[in-house]
Amino acid sequence: MHADAEGAAVVDRIRITEAAALLGVSDDTLRRWADAGRIAVDRTGGPATVDGAALAALASEIAAESPLARLLPAGGTSSARNRVTGIVTRVVRDTVMAQVELQAGPFRFVSLMSREAADDLRLEPGVVATASVKATTVVIEHADARKDAR
Repeated sequence: MHADAEGAAVVDRIRITEAAALLGVSDDTLRRWADAGRIAVDRTGGPATVDGAALAALASEIAAESPLARLLPAGGTSSARNRVTGIVTRVVRDTVMAQVELQAGPFRFVSLMSREAADDLRLEPGVVATASVKATTVVIEHADARKDAR
């Protein structure tokens, strides 16, 4: 939701293709879910769209159902709450440090850690691992702002 020029709340409408990409599924899958009643699609007045808030709820539901959710450490074992599971794609070690790259869907995470930690965790390409992100600053941009800058 965002405000229009007069300050009134406007619900974000997201096109099917963009919504499917945000969920990591095909357009056809999202349409099948809509036909099954899992999410409402507005097909009036232009391209088919979904409500942004409904899409957010569905994204949370899908994340909870994901087989990857079982791979996450149990809650309470760390104060870091932003966790993502993926596969290690690259590890570069020197005598003191290691650079570890993790691919989680379309997202790439790079972590610098001690070589000892990487060795203890046996991090190598092909290992399934979880990145825990704890930061004092996380920047979130509105997607429309990026489009306007082009």
